[in-house]
Amino acid sequence: MATPPFHSLSEALAWLDGHINYEATAPSARALPSLAPMVELAHVLGDPQQAYPSVHVTGTNGKGSTAALTTALFGAMGLRVGTYTSPNLSFVNERIALMGRPIDDESFCEVLSVLAGLEDMLAERPTRFALLTAAALAYFADEAVDAAVIEVGLGGTWDCTNVVDGRVAVVTNISYDHTDVLGPTLEGIATDKAGIIKEGSVAIVGETAPGLVDIITARARAVGAPSWLAGRDFECTANRLAVGGRLLDLRTPAATYGEILVSLHGPHQGRNAACALAAAEAFFGAPLDEEVVEEAFSQVRVPGRLEVVGRAPLTLVDGAHNVAGMTVLARALTEGFSVAGDTVVVVGMLRGRDPSAMLAALAPAGIGLVVACAPESPRALGADVVAEAARALGLKVVVAPSVSEGVATARAAVADDGLLVAAGSLYVVAEARQLLLGQRAEGSSLPPG
Repeated sequence: MATPPFHSLSEALAWLDGHINYEATAPSARALPSLAPMVELAHVLGDPQQAYPSVHVTGTNGKGSTAALTTALFGAMGLRVGTYTSPNLSFVNERIALMGRPIDDESFCEVLSVLAGLEDMLAERPTRFALLTAAALAYFADEAVDAAVIEVGLGGTWDCTNVVDGRVAVVTNISYDHTDVLGPTLEGIATDKAGIIKEGSVAIVGETAPGLVDIITARARAVGAPSWLAGRDFECTANRLAVGGRLLDLRTPAATYGEILVSLHGPHQGRNAACALAAAEAFFGAPLDEEVVEEAFSQVRVPGRLEVVGRAPLTLVDGAHNVAGMTVLARALTEGFSVAGDTVVVVGMLRGRDPSAMLAALAPAGIGLVVACAPESPRALGADVVAEAARALGLKVVVAPSVSEGVATARAAVADDGLLVAAGSLYVVAEARQLLLGQRAEGSSLPPG
């Protein structure tokens, strides 16, 4: 194995990929969970996360969009902002961004070289995600960011990102996901996610179910953190379909905002925008000017989340990968993407998902054909299992052995006046997106803008 300093990013990534990757092979449960290895890794680096204030974002769904919206607000306020998200769609650099731009290869190679040089000092070998998290925290310190927006990888309490003590801690929502790791109950999931709330932070609570809100606010009270609750302290009061996204009216504790265009699709983005705006107000301790909010929200982009990647046929990719996400996707398709022709959906999932429940949540969108496939992952659920669930729901289905063949099958099946959607797993979305955008680059009919 190469030793640092690495001479190329490919060499550095080969070293990185030699570490255990729980994103590819998720553990079935957390045995004796501990943040100690990540705490040690951060300490050996000099605790770079203490060099700047952060917003820490968790939630079952919506955390990526909320992180992007918060980043956009900080940028519009003139801050130099770093953003750490996961997973990536096309290349790993995407996870670590400065002012919305992925870390460049040279800087990424340098920070991984530093980590490789320190590895022998650690009591145990870090995971791939821990190294990426440490790389992000160190890079942001090196770049002297004014603030960082940090998205949790999984859960909250025991996630590697929880070495961060956020000035603001956002819990977007709670629903069933990763139950093999986080536990089988919503209450357990809420407890885990609430662990990012620390002394000195403000808790932004997007979840509205009373029992779950009680769990989150109990954690906030225990550490002396004030809680801002959706529906009480902040909310989206109007949410209308608009060209290119949503037109929102928003309320925070200190201000109201009317007819704000958010350049993201789906009515659920109203809740995400409200959380992000509340987070920014809590961070600055004052309301933001409406012009700042308009500038930020009108330009935000979140690849792979209800993203339009083609027209004639209208083509979308969406990272919905649980029942709640599929429910949101179905609502968005019904409200904002009605077409004259049939809807064809390329669907692949990871093990641990319930294909029957996920497809049942999507079915109200009027699915004409399901193309079942298996994502490129050791955790892939067999395409035949997805197909069987679709047939049991009375949906027409064909099986494709891979995402690429699934996309080709769907393209052949859908007319120009129809709708093609890829969903079910971010692994599916990543590959489908690359294929569909590649087809577009070679001459499809997607118009500018």
